[in-house]
Amino acid sequence: MIRFRLYIAGQSAKDELIVDNVTQILKDEYGTGYQLEVIDVIEHPELATRDSILATPTLVKYDPHPVRRIIGDFSNKTKVLAGLDLLTQT
Repeated sequence: MIRFRLYIAGQSAKDELIVDNVTQILKDEYGTGYQLEVIDVIEHPELATRDSILATPTLVKYDPHPVRRIIGDFSNKTKVLAGLDLLTQT
């Protein structure tokens, strides 16, 4: 199982689109073989501090290692997978 955390700032339409983009990419690539935890840093700033999140939106692949982080709107599937070092695993 591949595990991800998506850090967003709020519940705006833009944030909802980002969550939808990431969810669709992961669903297309991994079916049910992934876990996505969405963290709103406004509601949980301690989690952003703990994980050294400096900007949102940030997507983190934390398991399996190595940890990879990318920032953006996540609208380009190829760039998302390459940024997370997952492109060759698909």
